Amino acid sequence: MTKELKQEYTLRITQANKTQLIVILYEMTITYLEEAGKAYDEGNEGGFKDSIKKARGCIRELMDSLHFEYEPSRNLLQLYVFANQELTRASVRKSKKELDHVKGMMEKLHEAYEKIAETDTSGPVMANTQTVYAGLTYGKNSLVENLANQGSERGFRV
Repeated sequence: MTKELKQEYTLRITQANKTQLIVILYEMTITYLEEAGKAYDEGNEGGFKDSIKKARGCIRELMDSLHFEYEPSRNLLQLYVFANQELTRASVRKSKKELDHVKGMMEKLHEAYEKIAETDTSGPVMANTQTVYAGLTYGKNSLVENLANQGSERGFRV
């Protein structure tokens, strides 16, 4: 994952509500699966396994986020366990077929959660974060992020 994409995900995470966090996790999983597929095509076994490991980490986070008091959670858990097993199989067999299968499944779940996120009007999960303003500076047409309120409103509140 590129540095710019990591920064974008970090910014989105700081401003996301619970449902948007799940959407972001799906996007990260899909990104890592795409990177694994690219590494496989390039013959980069280390990159292939590393990207699969990161995708499995995202899936573990999705598992941890389930609330079992709701019926769909049990079905989602089964899908996540299956996806995790497929990625393990892909890593061991050094096969791309399982990656494509899991990626398709994650893309469908991502679409569903995007629709759910549109109806979620709750506020951001993270409070007390830095405000980020982005825009062009007087430099050589480079995008620079400026942080406001550094320190005055951050940290734990008692």
